[in-house]
Amino acid sequence: MRVFLDTNVIASATATRGLCADVLRTVIEFHELVVSEHLLGELQRILKDKFGSSPDLVDDVVQLLHQDTVMAASQPLLNVALKDVDDIAIITSAVNGGAELLVTGDKEMLTLKRVGTLDIITPRQFWERERGLSGRGE
Repeated sequence: MRVFLDTNVIASATATRGLCADVLRTVIEFHELVVSEHLLGELQRILKDKFGSSPDLVDDVVQLLHQDTVMAASQPLLNVALKDVDDIAIITSAVNGGAELLVTGDKEMLTLKRVGTLDIITPRQFWERERGLSGRGE
């Protein structure tokens, strides 16, 4: 399955241990990870500014995400009812890359639930789907 992980999910996965790290590992091991240049640019900024990551770590993460991933275009932007144009670019990238799932913690994106054939879910929902626990709720 093709999966697009939102910028903050990947940033959290690389900067901390926990659910997002488990989600990233699972996607890399068992699925096709879809990324875009827009996502990678946001990721570099967030890792540097929000997490204070070293330039070497940021470069390593970006290089890793260029390997064995599906690169998607973030243009032209889809007509999606969101306030943040960066979020629209993320959804556009996921759709253009043929992703079936977009995993995000962004509350506004999560309210959409679905765009075309793209399901928008939380990291916890992804984890529960992977573990066959989807009937237990969040």
